[in-house]
Amino acid sequence: MLVRVLVLAAGGTLTFQEVTTAPSAVPSSARGPLTGTWRTLVTPPRSGAANMALDHALMERARRTGQRVLRVYTWSGPTLSLGRNQAARGRIDDDTARALGVMLVRRPTGGRALLHHREVTYSVTAHLERGDSVREWYAAINAILLDALHRLGVDAEPAISHGRTPLPATASCFVRADEGEISFAGRKLVGSALLRREDALLQHGSILLDDDQALLERILPDDEAPPMPAGTLRQALGRDVGVSEVASALVMALGAAGADESALEEDAQLVVDTGAAERIYSSEEWTYRT
Repeated sequence: MLVRVLVLAAGGTLTFQEVTTAPSAVPSSARGPLTGTWRTLVTPPRSGAANMALDHALMERARRTGQRVLRVYTWSGPTLSLGRNQAARGRIDDDTARALGVMLVRRPTGGRALLHHREVTYSVTAHLERGDSVREWYAAINAILLDALHRLGVDAEPAISHGRTPLPATASCFVRADEGEISFAGRKLVGSALLRREDALLQHGSILLDDDQALLERILPDDEAPPMPAGTLRQALGRDVGVSEVASALVMALGAAGADESALEEDAQLVVDTGAAERIYSSEEWTYRT
Protein backbone atom coordinates (compact mmCIF):
# COMPACT_ATOMS: atom_id res chain seq x y z
CA MET A 1 0.00 0.00 0.00
CA LEU A 2 1.28 3.45 -0.94
CA VAL A 3 0.96 6.18 1.69
CA ARG A 4 2.54 9.61 2.08
CA VAL A 5 5.02 9.96 4.93
CA LEU A 6 7.12 12.75 6.35
CA VAL A 7 10.84 12.80 5.73
CA LEU A 8 13.44 15.27 6.97
CA ALA A 9 14.82 17.03 3.89
CA ALA A 10 17.97 19.11 3.47
CA GLY A 11 17.86 22.27 5.55
CA GLY A 12 15.77 20.61 8.24
CA THR A 13 12.40 20.98 6.51
CA LEU A 14 9.75 18.26 6.62
CA THR A 15 8.37 17.06 3.29
CA PHE A 16 6.00 14.27 2.24
CA GLN A 17 7.08 11.30 0.10
CA GLU A 18 5.12 8.26 -1.08
CA VAL A 19 6.34 4.92 0.31
CA THR A 20 5.05 1.37 0.43
CA THR A 21 3.94 0.43 3.93
CA ALA A 22 2.73 -2.64 5.77
CA PRO A 23 -1.00 -3.40 5.95
CA SER A 24 -2.94 -1.76 8.73
CA ALA A 25 -3.12 -3.45 12.11
CA VAL A 26 -6.23 -1.40 12.98
CA PRO A 27 -9.17 -3.81 13.47
CA SER A 28 -11.86 -3.46 10.81
CA SER A 29 -14.37 -2.78 13.60
CA ALA A 30 -12.46 0.41 14.51
CA ARG A 31 -11.97 1.78 10.98
CA GLY A 32 -15.39 3.36 10.45
CA PRO A 33 -14.45 6.89 11.61
CA LEU A 34 -11.07 6.68 9.85
CA THR A 35 -12.05 6.08 6.24
CA GLY A 36 -12.64 8.96 3.85
CA THR A 37 -10.86 12.27 3.37
CA TRP A 38 -8.35 13.55 5.93
CA ARG A 39 -5.88 16.42 6.10
CA THR A 40 -2.54 16.16 7.91
CA LEU A 41 -0.69 19.07 9.47
CA VAL A 42 2.76 19.07 11.07
CA THR A 43 3.58 22.37 12.77
CA PRO A 44 6.83 23.72 14.21
CA PRO A 45 7.22 24.29 17.97
CA ARG A 46 4.77 26.83 19.43
CA SER A 47 3.91 28.21 22.84
CA GLY A 48 1.26 26.51 24.93
CA ALA A 49 -1.35 29.17 24.16
CA ALA A 50 -0.58 29.04 20.42
CA ASN A 51 -0.82 25.24 20.36
CA MET A 52 -4.15 25.17 22.19
CA ALA A 53 -5.43 27.99 19.98
CA LEU A 54 -4.65 26.10 16.78
CA ASP A 55 -6.32 22.92 18.08
CA HIS A 56 -9.34 25.06 19.05
CA ALA A 57 -9.43 26.68 15.58
CA LEU A 58 -9.12 23.30 13.85
CA MET A 59 -12.12 22.08 15.82
CA GLU A 60 -14.10 25.10 14.64
CA ARG A 61 -12.87 24.41 11.11
CA ALA A 62 -14.12 20.82 11.35
CA ARG A 63 -17.55 22.11 12.31
CA ARG A 64 -17.52 24.62 9.44
CA THR A 65 -16.07 22.46 6.64
CA GLY A 66 -16.62 18.87 7.74
CA GLN A 67 -12.91 18.12 7.27
CA ARG A 68 -10.99 15.83 9.59
CA VAL A 69 -7.42 16.78 10.48
CA LEU A 70 -4.57 14.87 12.11
CA ARG A 71 -2.08 17.37 13.49
CA VAL A 72 1.36 16.56 14.95
CA TYR A 73 3.26 19.18 16.94
CA THR A 74 5.74 20.07 19.66
CA TRP A 75 6.16 22.91 22.17
CA SER A 76 8.59 25.84 22.16
CA GLY A 77 9.52 25.25 25.82
CA PRO A 78 8.58 23.09 28.80
CA THR A 79 4.87 23.67 29.40
CA LEU A 80 2.49 22.43 32.07
CA SER A 81 -0.97 21.97 30.60
CA LEU A 82 -3.96 21.68 32.90
CA GLY A 83 -7.27 20.00 32.16
CA ARG A 84 -10.22 22.28 31.53
CA ASN A 85 -11.62 21.93 35.06
CA GLN A 86 -8.47 21.38 37.12
CA ALA A 87 -7.76 23.75 39.99
CA ALA A 88 -4.91 26.20 39.37
CA ARG A 89 -5.36 29.20 41.65
CA GLY A 90 -3.58 28.49 44.91
CA ARG A 91 -2.67 24.96 43.81
CA ILE A 92 0.15 25.56 41.30
CA ASP A 93 3.53 26.79 42.58
CA ASP A 94 3.97 29.59 40.04
CA ASP A 95 7.31 30.77 41.45
CA THR A 96 8.86 27.31 41.16
CA ALA A 97 7.42 26.86 37.67
CA ARG A 98 8.97 30.16 36.53
CA ALA A 99 12.31 29.27 38.14
CA LEU A 100 12.28 25.96 36.25
CA GLY A 101 11.38 27.68 32.99
CA VAL A 102 8.01 25.92 32.81
CA MET A 103 5.13 27.80 31.17
CA LEU A 104 1.48 27.21 32.08
CA VAL A 105 -1.58 26.78 29.85
CA ARG A 106 -5.09 25.40 30.32
CA ARG A 107 -6.42 22.99 27.70
CA PRO A 108 -9.95 23.10 26.28
CA THR A 109 -10.17 19.36 27.03
CA GLY A 110 -10.53 17.70 30.41
CA GLY A 111 -8.16 15.33 32.13
CA ARG A 112 -5.18 15.89 34.38
CA ALA A 113 -1.95 17.89 34.41
CA LEU A 114 0.75 17.04 31.87
CA LEU A 115 4.27 18.36 31.29
CA HIS A 116 5.03 18.87 27.60
CA HIS A 117 8.75 18.84 26.97
CA ARG A 118 10.49 15.83 25.43
CA GLU A 119 7.40 14.47 23.72
CA VAL A 120 5.28 14.64 20.57
CA THR A 121 1.70 15.83 20.71
CA TYR A 122 -1.02 14.73 18.29
CA SER A 123 -4.49 16.13 17.79
CA VAL A 124 -7.49 14.91 15.85
CA THR A 125 -10.35 17.24 14.95
CA ALA A 126 -13.47 16.04 13.19
CA HIS A 127 -17.07 16.90 12.38
CA LEU A 128 -19.60 14.65 14.10
CA GLU A 129 -22.83 13.53 12.53
CA ARG A 130 -25.97 12.91 14.54
CA GLY A 131 -25.61 9.51 16.18
CA ASP A 132 -21.79 9.39 15.94
CA SER A 133 -20.30 7.74 19.00
CA VAL A 134 -17.49 9.53 20.84
CA ARG A 135 -16.50 6.16 22.31
CA GLU A 136 -16.05 4.75 18.78
CA TRP A 137 -13.94 7.76 17.81
CA TYR A 138 -11.76 7.34 20.90
CA ALA A 139 -11.27 3.65 20.11
CA ALA A 140 -10.44 4.41 16.46
CA ILE A 141 -7.87 7.09 17.35
CA ASN A 142 -6.31 4.80 19.94
CA ALA A 143 -6.08 2.07 17.30
CA ILE A 144 -4.15 4.45 15.03
CA LEU A 145 -1.83 5.36 17.90
CA LEU A 146 -1.19 1.69 18.67
CA ASP A 147 -0.52 0.86 15.02
CA ALA A 148 1.88 3.81 14.73
CA LEU A 149 3.76 2.72 17.85
CA HIS A 150 3.98 -0.85 16.58
CA ARG A 151 5.41 0.48 13.29
CA LEU A 152 8.11 2.17 15.35
CA GLY A 153 8.85 -1.17 17.00
CA VAL A 154 7.21 -0.44 20.36
CA ASP A 155 5.43 -3.31 22.08
CA ALA A 156 2.60 -1.05 23.24
CA GLU A 157 -0.79 -2.28 24.40
CA PRO A 158 -4.05 -0.99 25.90
CA ALA A 159 -3.79 -0.57 29.65
CA ILE A 160 -5.90 -2.50 32.13
CA SER A 161 -6.64 -0.36 35.17
CA HIS A 162 -7.17 -1.52 38.72
CA GLY A 163 -9.14 0.52 41.23
CA ARG A 164 -10.84 3.88 40.85
CA THR A 165 -9.55 6.66 38.63
CA PRO A 166 -8.39 9.68 40.70
CA LEU A 167 -10.43 12.85 40.33
CA PRO A 168 -8.64 15.51 38.24
CA ALA A 169 -7.89 17.92 41.16
CA THR A 170 -4.37 19.00 40.18
CA ALA A 171 -3.07 15.45 39.75
CA SER A 172 -0.64 14.44 37.01
CA CYS A 173 -1.93 12.75 33.87
CA PHE A 174 0.69 10.06 34.48
CA VAL A 175 -0.42 9.27 38.03
CA ARG A 176 -1.76 6.04 36.47
CA ALA A 177 -2.83 4.44 33.17
CA ASP A 178 -6.61 4.18 32.94
CA GLU A 179 -8.60 1.52 31.11
CA GLY A 180 -7.95 1.60 27.36
CA GLU A 181 -5.07 4.09 27.51
CA ILE A 182 -1.81 3.07 25.86
CA SER A 183 1.01 1.63 27.92
CA PHE A 184 4.37 -0.05 27.55
CA ALA A 185 5.71 -2.58 30.06
CA GLY A 186 2.94 -1.56 32.47
CA ARG A 187 3.78 2.14 32.22
CA LYS A 188 1.55 4.75 30.63
CA LEU A 189 3.06 5.88 27.31
CA VAL A 190 0.33 8.10 25.80
CA GLY A 191 -1.88 10.54 27.70
CA SER A 192 -4.99 11.71 25.82
CA ALA A 193 -7.98 13.97 26.44
CA LEU A 194 -11.16 14.46 24.39
CA LEU A 195 -13.75 17.18 23.99
CA ARG A 196 -17.07 17.02 22.15
CA ARG A 197 -18.71 20.35 21.52
CA GLU A 198 -22.00 20.20 19.66
CA ASP A 199 -21.15 18.62 16.28
CA ALA A 200 -17.33 18.62 16.49
CA LEU A 201 -14.67 16.62 18.27
CA LEU A 202 -11.15 17.35 19.50
CA GLN A 203 -8.87 14.67 20.88
CA HIS A 204 -5.25 15.44 21.63
CA GLY A 205 -2.54 13.71 23.56
CA SER A 206 1.12 13.34 24.37
CA ILE A 207 3.49 10.56 23.25
CA LEU A 208 6.52 10.67 25.52
CA LEU A 209 9.97 10.60 23.97
CA ASP A 210 11.59 10.76 27.42
CA ASP A 211 10.26 11.08 30.97
CA ASP A 212 10.12 14.56 32.49
CA GLN A 213 6.89 14.06 34.44
CA ALA A 214 8.64 13.78 37.82
CA LEU A 215 9.34 17.52 37.52
CA LEU A 216 5.64 18.06 38.28
CA GLU A 217 6.24 17.02 41.89
CA ARG A 218 8.00 20.37 42.39
CA ILE A 219 5.11 22.35 40.89
CA LEU A 220 1.95 20.51 41.97
CA PRO A 221 0.70 20.45 45.60
CA ASP A 222 2.33 18.07 48.06
CA ASP A 223 -1.01 16.34 48.72
CA GLU A 224 -1.30 15.11 45.13
CA ALA A 225 -0.22 11.57 44.29
CA PRO A 226 3.15 11.67 42.51
CA PRO A 227 3.22 10.54 38.87
CA MET A 228 4.19 6.93 38.28
CA PRO A 229 7.30 6.29 36.16
CA ALA A 230 6.09 6.88 32.61
CA GLY A 231 6.65 4.73 29.55
CA THR A 232 8.77 6.46 26.90
CA LEU A 233 9.91 5.75 23.36
CA ARG A 234 13.52 5.97 24.51
CA GLN A 235 12.84 3.31 27.14
CA ALA A 236 10.95 1.11 24.67
CA LEU A 237 13.44 1.32 21.81
CA GLY A 238 16.72 2.00 23.60
CA ARG A 239 17.50 5.01 21.43
CA ASP A 240 16.50 8.60 20.76
CA VAL A 241 13.42 8.94 18.57
CA GLY A 242 12.84 12.04 16.44
CA VAL A 243 9.64 14.02 15.99
CA SER A 244 9.55 13.38 12.23
CA GLU A 245 9.83 9.62 12.86
CA VAL A 246 6.77 9.67 15.11
CA ALA A 247 4.85 11.92 12.70
CA SER A 248 5.63 9.59 9.79
CA ALA A 249 4.43 6.55 11.73
CA LEU A 250 1.14 8.30 12.60
CA VAL A 251 0.52 9.33 8.99
CA MET A 252 1.37 5.81 7.76
CA ALA A 253 -1.01 4.26 10.27
CA LEU A 254 -3.81 6.63 9.26
CA GLY A 255 -3.31 6.00 5.54
CA ALA A 256 -3.06 2.24 5.96
CA ALA A 257 -6.38 2.24 7.86
CA GLY A 258 -8.15 3.57 4.78
CA ALA A 259 -7.88 7.33 5.09
CA ASP A 260 -7.43 9.34 1.91
CA GLU A 261 -5.07 11.92 3.39
CA SER A 262 -3.27 14.98 2.07
CA ALA A 263 -1.46 17.93 3.63
CA LEU A 264 -3.54 20.78 5.00
CA GLU A 265 -2.80 24.28 3.80
CA GLU A 266 -3.59 26.83 6.50
CA ASP A 267 -6.15 29.23 5.03
CA ALA A 268 -6.90 32.82 6.01
CA GLN A 269 -9.93 31.89 8.13
CA LEU A 270 -7.89 29.36 10.12
CA VAL A 271 -5.24 32.01 10.81
CA VAL A 272 -7.89 34.49 12.00
CA ASP A 273 -9.60 31.89 14.21
CA THR A 274 -6.27 30.82 15.70
CA GLY A 275 -5.34 34.41 16.55
CA ALA A 276 -8.68 35.02 18.27
CA ALA A 277 -8.39 31.78 20.26
CA GLU A 278 -4.81 32.53 21.29
CA ARG A 279 -5.97 35.69 23.06
CA ILE A 280 -8.20 33.47 25.21
CA TYR A 281 -5.64 30.75 25.95
CA SER A 282 -2.92 33.26 26.85
CA SER A 283 -5.15 35.14 29.31
CA GLU A 284 -4.92 34.74 33.09
CA GLU A 285 -8.70 34.77 33.18
CA TRP A 286 -8.74 31.47 31.28
CA THR A 287 -5.65 29.93 32.86
CA TYR A 288 -6.79 30.64 36.42
CA ARG A 289 -10.51 30.15 35.84
CA THR A 290 -10.56 27.61 38.70
